Amino acid sequence: MTLSPPQVNGHERPAMPLSGEWLPVTPDPVAVPAPDPVAEAEAEAIRARAYAESEARRIAAEAEAVAARIKAEEEARKLRLANDRAERRAAEEQAASEARIAESNRKREEAERQTAASRTEDEEQKKAKEKADKETAEADDRWRTYAIRFAIVCGIVALPVQIAAFWNPEAWWLVAAPVMLEGGSWVVQKGAASAVANRRPLWHYRTIAWLLAFVAAGINLWHGWTAFDPATAIATAFASVAGPGVWDLHEHGRIRKRDGVLGRRERKAQKKAEQMAAEEKARVEADEKASKELAEKAAAEAAEKLAAERAEHFPKVWEHAVKLAYAMGETTVTESVWTRAHRDIEGADPGETADVIRGRNSAKRRLDAALSEAPGNRPVKVTNGQVVQQVPGRRGRGHVGGPKVRGVRHPGDSQSFSTGARKQASIAAKAATGKGN
Repeated sequence: MTLSPPQVNGHERPAMPLSGEWLPVTPDPVAVPAPDPVAEAEAEAIRARAYAESEARRIAAEAEAVAARIKAEEEARKLRLANDRAERRAAEEQAASEARIAESNRKREEAERQTAASRTEDEEQKKAKEKADKETAEADDRWRTYAIRFAIVCGIVALPVQIAAFWNPEAWWLVAAPVMLEGGSWVVQKGAASAVANRRPLWHYRTIAWLLAFVAAGINLWHGWTAFDPATAIATAFASVAGPGVWDLHEHGRIRKRDGVLGRRERKAQKKAEQMAAEEKARVEADEKASKELAEKAAAEAAEKLAAERAEHFPKVWEHAVKLAYAMGETTVTESVWTRAHRDIEGADPGETADVIRGRNSAKRRLDAALSEAPGNRPVKVTNGQVVQQVPGRRGRGHVGGPKVRGVRHPGDSQSFSTGARKQASIAAKAATGKGN
């Protein structure tokens, strides 16, 4: 037995015979409503709009995904570059730090070596100076000792002849005169030594000492020549002069040493050094003069070349600059004159003109447009979705009644759409361009 639904197409199912053969059941005819073009167009428009919305969402999602992927890749690239830069910077800083440490160690070691060498050199110089000073002091002491001993010997040789010259049994006290002459000479010499030590004038001491020495020498020469023989006279006269003279030489050396007077060899070396310094100074002055002349010549050539180039590339400004220089009392076109002339003609400082400013502004606009683009994309012009002539809302294509232009669509070129199709296409176009609702 077969179970069947009680109704078929909204009607009661007829009773089936219990026996006999099966008979086909013919359903009652049902009236099919006529299709509504407007409803179908609306439905199709709804489907198209839904499809367009879903497609727009899909495209937007894909664009967002692509933009997110591009942004992520760009951020990853920037992060990678930043990490690379940071790593390189750290390596460079480490290398620079090691180099600075090595340089500091090298300088410290070099300074220590120089300090040790300088200390050693100073010690050696100090020892050499002490040795030289000691040798000088010893030489001075020996020279002083020898001068005193020689003077004493000279006094012993000269004094007896002078005593014999002044001997008189009736006036025996006159024997003190030779002692007065020889002793007076030495007393005055000691005064000269005191003047040397105290940095006082000593010419008068030396004059008196030499005067007494010559008086004693004269007495020895006269008496020795008359009472004895010429050899005795000459020897005793020389002794009277030689003793004070040797001591005066000793004091003369002290004076020169005190005053820093140079010797003949030192004066010769100093003169040679001064001559070499004068020659070097003259050579340096000649070189400086030649360099100055070359610099002035080069500057003059550069100024002439600059003036020629300015006259060639800026004839109007140059002509006005020449006149302006004459008016201002300048012999040449100076920089101030050129700047003023350029402002008078071009309205701006040198290097700025209307064309230059216009070109800079154009380049700035192009740069702003390039910076406004998303990375990896190019700007796309959004056009109207109504791309056929029969769709309502189409304007500005061709002229009614005018001549047809090849390549341009005009009304009547194709068969008109039905009203439902036009509405559906309009709705779909608005939905596609985002102007719906």
